[in-house]
This record gives sequence, structure tokens and C-alpha cells, in this order.
Amino acid sequence: MGLYRDEAIVLRTQKLGEADRIITLLTRGNGRVRAVAKGVRRTSSRFGSRLEPFTHVDLQLAEGRSLDVVTQAETLTPYGARFGSDYERYTAGTVMLETSERLVVEEKQPALQQFLLLVGALRTMGDGRPPNQVLDSFLLRSLSVAGYAPSFDACARCGEPGPHRSFSPAAGGVLCGRCRLPGSASPAQETVALLGALLAGEWDVVQAGDPRYLREATGLVAAYLSWHLERGLRSLAHVPR
Repeated sequence: MGLYRDEAIVLRTQKLGEADRIITLLTRGNGRVRAVAKGVRRTSSRFGSRLEPFTHVDLQLAEGRSLDVVTQAETLTPYGARFGSDYERYTAGTVMLETSERLVVEEKQPALQQFLLLVGALRTMGDGRPPNQVLDSFLLRSLSVAGYAPSFDACARCGEPGPHRSFSPAAGGVLCGRCRLPGSASPAQETVALLGALLAGEWDVVQAGDPRYLREATGLVAAYLSWHLERGLRSLAHVPR
């Protein structure tokens, strides 16, 4: 079996047999990888908490026929330890992990931008920025990287410059009066501006935003995410919004 090293965020784990686990990873160089961590559920395991969700790790893996095998693991940043006692950060982080797994569809296909977005979001949230703001920004950016970039300025259908007052997840963003679809939302212009700031990572604008417009933006982000993933995220229901 060939050996390779990579940097990864642990997305999910599941039990295998009496002492092993299957670890789903988002790696820097190899995209989404599923690997077996042998004996990791034993108290004597040399990996221990290094392969728990949220952990940023440096790994050595052996290539296998269906699943690779973790042979070495060193913790880079234990984000799980930081979020475990903070319900808002833990639940927001769980949504980020589930979103990353859903958006990176093919295994062993490089997904560097998605990996960097996830690492950056976990770091930013760990540094104390409000978790809902970090989550909304992460979701919009991740969807953009996956090919679902929303438009918050020009009309998503005809390209007419904004500002516009209608928003449709199905159409891909804001719509002008001529292109407005039945059932489109009519968010406040301040909300649309905040959505653009969340997508661009303009934290000064976001932090200065009125809470009512931030709440409206959060609802639109969730609707946009659900539309493009075609089914909702289980973890999103647990996030205080």
C-alpha cells in the first residue's frame, strides 16, 4: 500500500467493528477522504481525541482498496475542545462540517478552496466572532465555490444593475421588477446589503448591521442553502437563529 501525508479537518466519524472507526475527512490536497482508524475506540489508542470531529490534523494514510487507513495523526488545532462547551459555536460548527461534506461530492477530488474556507471559518469563530455571522458567511462562500454564487447586486436573470427588492433562491439571488418570480421574498435593502457583506467577508459592515436585518439575512441564507442542496441539513435545525 502506498503512503501519503495530508492536512485535514475531521468531518464525521462512525463506528466500525468493536474498536475501529471510519473517519470522513476534508483534506487540503485530496479533497474528501474516508479512512479507517484502527483501534481508535480503545482507551490505549495512540490517536485518542486526535480524530474527533472539528479537529485540524496532520495525517499519514495508507492507500486501501475501498478505504484508506490512518497510520499517523498529529493535532494541529483542537477546535472541538474550544467549541464543546459553547452550544452556539458547536452547533454552527456542526453545520459547517455537514455542509462541507455535502458540497464536496466526489472522493479524492481536490477541493482546496472548500478546505481553506472551512479552516478559516473555524479559526474565525474560535477567535470570538459571533457564530451566526461566521456561519452565514461560510455558507454563502461555500455555495459560491461549489458553483452556486448568489447575486446581491445585479439581477440574477437579466443582469440589470441594482439595487433590487426581490430575492429568489431558485433564480440565484436578487431580481429586478421585470424578472421577479411568483413567491419571491421582498427583503429590506439593508438586508440585501448585509448579504453582500457576508459574502465578501466585510466584517465591519456586518457587525454594524441592525439585528433585525441580520435575522432576515440569516433566513434568506438558510433558504438559499436548502434550495441548492435540494434537502435540508439535519444539523441546521439545532442552531439558535
